[in-house]
Amino acid sequence: MNQFFSTEENFLGITESELFEYESSKVVIQSAPYEFTSSYLQGSDKGPEEIINASHFVEFYDEETDQEAYKKVGICTLKPLDFTNKVNIDAVNLIEDSTNFHLEQGKFVVSLGSEHTVSLGFVKAFAKHHSDFSVLQIDAHSDLRSSYHDNPYSHASVLARIHDLGLPICQVGIRAQCKEEAELIKSSSLINTFYAHQLYNNNQWMDDCISKLKDKVYITIDADGFDPSVMPAVGTAEPGGLTWHQGLEFLRKVSEKKQIIGFDVVECAPKEGEILTQFNLAKLVYKIIGYCCLNNQLSQ
Repeated sequence: MNQFFSTEENFLGITESELFEYESSKVVIQSAPYEFTSSYLQGSDKGPEEIINASHFVEFYDEETDQEAYKKVGICTLKPLDFTNKVNIDAVNLIEDSTNFHLEQGKFVVSLGSEHTVSLGFVKAFAKHHSDFSVLQIDAHSDLRSSYHDNPYSHASVLARIHDLGLPICQVGIRAQCKEEAELIKSSSLINTFYAHQLYNNNQWMDDCISKLKDKVYITIDADGFDPSVMPAVGTAEPGGLTWHQGLEFLRKVSEKKQIIGFDVVECAPKEGEILTQFNLAKLVYKIIGYCCLNNQLSQ
């Protein structure tokens, strides 16, 4: 299957063919450069490519986990999905079909998105393969509006659509929402929200959140869930949010106590002359893969 990038373009810039070819890799990096409903800054469709480019400067060896994770599992980088003439539900369906294919091949699918709408397609595919799992959302925004600008497939409505699927949701880092979203959170037994202002006194929230998760967890990470000092180039920035080490500590704990079945990273909107966001996201992706390796979640 010739769906992976060239040696120069694959995630991390891996040179050993057996560690980036599709057939021999456990992990696949899927890019979904779809942007149609972004409501503030544009440019998230460039995020996946820039994250992959930045990954070439991420070290193979991770000192925290004492490993070169890519050598344990292989990481194949797929060609970006083509969204020509596809928006809203058609775009979601394309993403779902692609993700479903790779899951059927037994791959651990990591997705790089643009606007958060794309996560609906990812989650719908995972729901075909896993009957009982939670969605863990790291985000500044609840994304629980029934629709936004009359579009139920807006990036501001993606978690509402996931909620419609009947999946339990844990939200971390929320610090911007409308009253409609706050009321839904209060009324729904499926949603547990850990607001940003609740995360700074101590780290008990980490265990509290993890206790609300099912044994299997899909993670969706909006870059603006982190503090803007860590991830400045995002579509809709909000002050506050997770620090770098706080986020890593939490994600490592999740990997130790739950089975991460897949994850996505979205809403990087690259800015000219600024590389911090895409580099940090590339490193974050590799960190999570490493945590999964450390806890034997990606054994081939």
